[in-house]
Amino acid sequence: QVQLGESGGGLVQPGGSLRLSCAASGSVFSMYDMAWYRQAPGKQRELVAAITSGGSTNYADSVKGRLTISRDNGKNTVSLQMNSLKPEDTAVYYCNARYRLAPQILYWGQGTQVTVSS
Repeated sequence: QVQLGESGGGLVQPGGSLRLSCAASGSVFSMYDMAWYRQAPGKQRELVAAITSGGSTNYADSVKGRLTISRDNGKNTVSLQMNSLKPEDTAVYYCNARYRLAPQILYWGQGTQVTVSS
């Protein structure tokens, strides 16, 4: 069992930056691949960025070059640095953990709101 807690969301102007953090507890963090998803009003939840336990990363085309995912296995945290934010980045952002040995086992955080608006 993994508990995930996101923080760092808020209101930012277009072109601004935010850093989201997700703290994990309850299990061996290095056994999980981590990801950030987002869901905008009226839209399906989509993958934003993912990072394996070994540090390999993957990004949605819409965020490449602007968002950076990272993890600290010693602190059990995963972060999402978001730069050059656009209004279309507005969404609730969710932290996700996928157990490496059984990928059907997923855990979600409660989400944090990011609003990009002038």
